[in-house]
Amino acid sequence: MSKTFRWILIIAVGVTAYVLGAKAGRARYRELRGIAQSVWNDPQVKKIRKRAVKEGQKVAKQAAKQADAALKHRG
Repeated sequence: MSKTFRWILIIAVGVTAYVLGAKAGRARYRELRGIAQSVWNDPQVKKIRKRAVKEGQKVAKQAAKQADAALKHRG
């Protein structure tokens, strides 16, 4: 099999898979996207996200203080 034929075959298979997958997969993609959005916007998940952001900010401040102390101690 020549290199040219191999590339043409790969491109043809890729285009065919894209066309077939785009038509069949679009509905499933929309369904999964809707599920993900409903989970993301759930009130309990929002509370957890806010708590995680606050905790992350708290940990970042502690890490910054420790880094400053380490730099002062070093130099």
